[in-house]
Amino acid sequence: MLNDKIKNYLHLHFLVFIAGFTAILGKLITIEAVSLVWYRMLIASVLMYLYIKITRKDINITKKSLVKLSLAGIIIALHWITFFGAIDASNASIALAMFSTGVFFASLIEPIIYKRKLIWYEILFGTIVVFGIYIILESEMRYLKGMILGVVSAFFSSLFAVLNGKFLEKHSATKISFYEFISGVLFITVFLFFYGEGYSFKFFELEKTDIIYLIILASICTTYAFIASTHVMKYISLYTVVLTYNLETIYGIILALILFPESEQMSSNFYYGSGIILGVVILNGLLKSSNTNY
Repeated sequence: MLNDKIKNYLHLHFLVFIAGFTAILGKLITIEAVSLVWYRMLIASVLMYLYIKITRKDINITKKSLVKLSLAGIIIALHWITFFGAIDASNASIALAMFSTGVFFASLIEPIIYKRKLIWYEILFGTIVVFGIYIILESEMRYLKGMILGVVSAFFSSLFAVLNGKFLEKHSATKISFYEFISGVLFITVFLFFYGEGYSFKFFELEKTDIIYLIILASICTTYAFIASTHVMKYISLYTVVLTYNLETIYGIILALILFPESEQMSSNFYYGSGIILGVVILNGLLKSSNTNY
């Protein structure tokens, strides 16, 4: 029998695997990125509401906090839209590699939000990340649009993560996510109504496979992953969780190579550049939490 420590660590790796699998679902789903994120956040909102009702979680909130969480919800919606847009414009491997640049943006955003000084090695790491992107660009210029969207997605993700860190000082993770999902759905709804193609019958006509993939994405990769990660963090240090989640890119790229060998096979420069970026991410985590144990 596995002890509780090993069970929780294996559970964490399963959650990271799920995170990497999100990119695969984004490649499999045939609808465009904005509609995909609308469905994802809508289904996740409903499932989260059911979870709140069953567990009787408190979701009372002030107007001021609601405004802040709503803005964060828009940011996460933009992150997902640009992430899946990067997959559409290039492939899953490019989107995941660019997503790893989030460590550079976090090093710039965190000092502003938490009002602390910049750390010298964060600036150095940011420079190295840019070098890693340059190496990828040398041989993958045909995916430039996807790379730009991937980097923008990483920026939104980092901003969202740092803001959520502040929100967790006053609110539960369940309350935060519920209002963020709802606000994301409302934001995309308004956007599609005024600037998109609108809500025709075609918008709601989904392939059976798309419906299945969307349900998996919203339930397992969003609602379950959120609830489970919150549970795991009660037993595993934040350092271990953050560091382990850096494996998302590796898991995702390996899955993409296995499932889509023709479209995901990249040049050697791509893997060199991705390796540099991922190495920086892991080294950054090690330096920040060198005294933190399991």
